[in-house]
Amino acid sequence: MCERREYSEVHAPWLSFCAVISDNALVFSTEEQKDSVFPPFSSWTSCKVGNRAPVRAMGNTDTKLNFRKAIVQITTKNQQIDASDDAFWDQFWTEHSTNVQDVFALVPPNEIRALRQENPANLATLLYKATERLVRAVDNSCRTQTEQQIVLNCVRLMQRILPYVFEDSEWRNFFWSQLPSGSESDDSATPLAHSLLNAICDLLFCPDFTVVATRRSGPDKAEELTNIDSCEYIWEAGVGFAQSPPKHSHLEMRRTELLKLLLTCFSETMYRAPSTSEEPNKWIAHFTSADNRHALPLFTSLLNTVCAYDPVGLGVPYNHLLFADTMEPLVEVCLQILIVTLDHDMTLNSPTTAAFDETTLGDNLFINYLSRVHRDEDFHFILRGITRLLNNPLVQSYLPNSTKRLHCHQELLVFFWKICDYNKKFLYFVLKSSDVLDVLVPILYHLNDSRADQSRVGLMHIGVFILLLLSGERNFGVRLNKPYTATVPMDIPVFTGTHADLLVTVFHKIIATGHQRLQPLFDCLLTILVNVSPYLKTLSMVASIKMLHLLEAFSTPWFVYSAPANHHLVFFLLEIFNNIIQYQFDGNSNLVYTIIRKRHVFHALANLPSDVGGISRCLSSRKGARRLAPPVAAKAPQAEDAEDEDESEEDNKGDTIVEEESMEGSKPALPAEPGTLKASLLDTPAIGQMTERESAHMTSSQSQESPTLCDLNTTLATLSCEEAKDELPAKSPSASPAISPKGAASGELKRAVAQRGSIRVTSTSTAAAAAAVWTPTPEWVSSWRAKLPLQTIMRLLQVLVPQVEKICIDKGLTDESEILKFLQHGTLVGLLPVPHPILIRKYQANSGTTAWFRTYMWGVIYLRNIEPAIWYDTDVKLFEIQRV
Repeated sequence: MCERREYSEVHAPWLSFCAVISDNALVFSTEEQKDSVFPPFSSWTSCKVGNRAPVRAMGNTDTKLNFRKAIVQITTKNQQIDASDDAFWDQFWTEHSTNVQDVFALVPPNEIRALRQENPANLATLLYKATERLVRAVDNSCRTQTEQQIVLNCVRLMQRILPYVFEDSEWRNFFWSQLPSGSESDDSATPLAHSLLNAICDLLFCPDFTVVATRRSGPDKAEELTNIDSCEYIWEAGVGFAQSPPKHSHLEMRRTELLKLLLTCFSETMYRAPSTSEEPNKWIAHFTSADNRHALPLFTSLLNTVCAYDPVGLGVPYNHLLFADTMEPLVEVCLQILIVTLDHDMTLNSPTTAAFDETTLGDNLFINYLSRVHRDEDFHFILRGITRLLNNPLVQSYLPNSTKRLHCHQELLVFFWKICDYNKKFLYFVLKSSDVLDVLVPILYHLNDSRADQSRVGLMHIGVFILLLLSGERNFGVRLNKPYTATVPMDIPVFTGTHADLLVTVFHKIIATGHQRLQPLFDCLLTILVNVSPYLKTLSMVASIKMLHLLEAFSTPWFVYSAPANHHLVFFLLEIFNNIIQYQFDGNSNLVYTIIRKRHVFHALANLPSDVGGISRCLSSRKGARRLAPPVAAKAPQAEDAEDEDESEEDNKGDTIVEEESMEGSKPALPAEPGTLKASLLDTPAIGQMTERESAHMTSSQSQESPTLCDLNTTLATLSCEEAKDELPAKSPSASPAISPKGAASGELKRAVAQRGSIRVTSTSTAAAAAAVWTPTPEWVSSWRAKLPLQTIMRLLQVLVPQVEKICIDKGLTDESEILKFLQHGTLVGLLPVPHPILIRKYQANSGTTAWFRTYMWGVIYLRNIEPAIWYDTDVKLFEIQRV
């Protein structure tokens, strides 16, 4: 329950205004001169609405014209308007109902900047008086329709102007100039920002304005807004509140406008350089502190509004086209307010926050409240709400465009990340059932759909970061064994298997066909697979071949030697195979069979050249990037009669499939449309910084190297073409059908092998130029080659290859299904090396990821707020807006 206390501020004269504004500093020689610009707050509160000078009633067009004339007048150079001229200033917010789009059109950016530079006193007075009208509305409980319209007009005007105030670093302290309480013995002071934030928060729980009034005994018995218990007016049932208030679209629209002004206030962070973005945002600090008496009901209202929203409702087709949904914009801005406030964690021990007094910053109550949620029913409500909204774009219908599609998935993923980060009990709740798969599938859908779109690189990162966080927990790997039933068409090969197969297939698709800016994520993708690999009970043939294909690509000598950290990817993949062989051998006959077929890859790894001449030959053998023909699945037998040779040729032709078979109804991932706007991002933190620094195969100095990967698409395509000629011959001619089946590959195997022929090859000029400065040495190769964890796999090959050859000779097997049956019933107990301990690389909080998230989050908010475009064409410094 909220603490109920009196909230009435007695505003006195502004005795000190010390902000230096651009070259036109506001300097007052006397108190009288200052009062002529900024009238005392006492004069504001004594001025009643009914005492205003009469203004001629006029049509909305005339009032818009007067509003426009007033804007022109205050921006006129060297024309200072008397602050006491109420009739003039009232033109900005009284007697008209200008919507927010009109306000943005009537107040152009160049005039706001001119006002800031040439008439700073007029701008200061405008902001000062707009805040005063909001404070007065709170004092009057905002009961009349006239008062409510004045509030909306002030909100829209300030929403338009504030970004241009934040643009100028010398103006940012304007709202933090002190407003003394009026008592000479009281040294406490109230910044203008506090008055503005407190007024907005009060208005968000104003009966008949933003919430439904609960007491209707008459106007005389109406509650005073300054004394109201806002916990009785929480917007939605859910966490900590059981009643579901009636819904009214006009109330939801007003909440949305007030929240957008709040978000605009918080956006000061956008106008700081990335190096200073960790400095406390005083707007957010006050909003989330105990000084905001509405902190708890606001947090609860925002959370419940997001998690209770059902965009489909009763499921009536095309209902979103017939009726305006005022809830969607409200949910989006609630979500954005939540992630922005939860990002403001000043308890971190960073150099920038250490310089600020803890008593000044205070606790972030939003983080505190979120971390203290603990009831299972609350966790269920939050998780169900998030998964409902995340899965909305995946909902399929027989009627095209009949269901509403949300676009707030990026904010939802950031919100999910924040909850898991601050509330570990929620993370464990998510992982204790298969509900986590309702988070996994939409993430994989967005990853696969965004892989070719450079404007969605940030979405790719946040999805991978969340999977990295989840993969650090054992239960996530266990849950992946649940069978996967395709509910949404995805541009991936058709397979029958588990969610683990879906994970592997999508990751392979990202690596094989994604654009170059995704390469820093490759070690994150493989780390996720390493973390879950000890728990994967069975991989399909498609997924098994994808895994071996990745090893082929990453272990190609020219690629391994092209950059100082490329060999790390080989270590990751070998660790995946070792984990499955040691801990899940019984159910993974598909993977074991694929390893046997591709045993030459492991032999080649064990014999990587380490002399100067061998290294040079490897680097010079790299073929130019080009689109290559699809591969041939298997070689013809070496010692068979002419009839068998003819059959082999026919089989090879059958295996040569140009197009891979994707899910029915799926659409290929497309690049961004030319001209699409995107926000720049910080560099991806190295995997050694993002995870606990434990490694079984590399030294700490190696694991902390920044992975600089060159283009892998060429490697993947080249390998597919050269597979046949590079494959080593089998020991026995009669055994070759078993290892590389002659015409016996199943349809699934044919499809999986053929998929490697459709890899998209891209330009490698940039990557090649970056890699050209690196020169591998024999000493460098020797430092890690001997540490390759090949012992388990070599022992498996040593034991199983002779057995498979023998059974093929004895029974004359040419069908892979028989070999798979043999492997399913085989065992390596007592034959393999002692199982290694399972190593899980858990995500750990770090400054690099925190800064990345902040930049990404504000970039998303910038680009998503286009009606109106609050920050468009302003001089943001946290990121750059670029066109694809």
